[in-house]
Amino acid sequence: MTLDQCKIGKRARILAVGGQGALRRRLLDMGLTPHTAVMVRKVAPMGDPIELHVRSYELTIRKEDAANIEVEALD
Repeated sequence: MTLDQCKIGKRARILAVGGQGALRRRLLDMGLTPHTAVMVRKVAPMGDPIELHVRSYELTIRKEDAANIEVEALD
């Protein structure tokens, strides 16, 4: 499953970060690296963007970018 498919309040572990070039590098630089636990905290009223809790801070990313991150559910 991908990160954009996770429900609010659910935790997941990142398996792989997809994308190419600058997009992939930007996601990795923000701390979204393989084997990292993330939790979906909020989703905007129209569904985009989503707020994540990762590495003890909150990060907001577009749903389109979250679709490039493969995860497995922890809960």
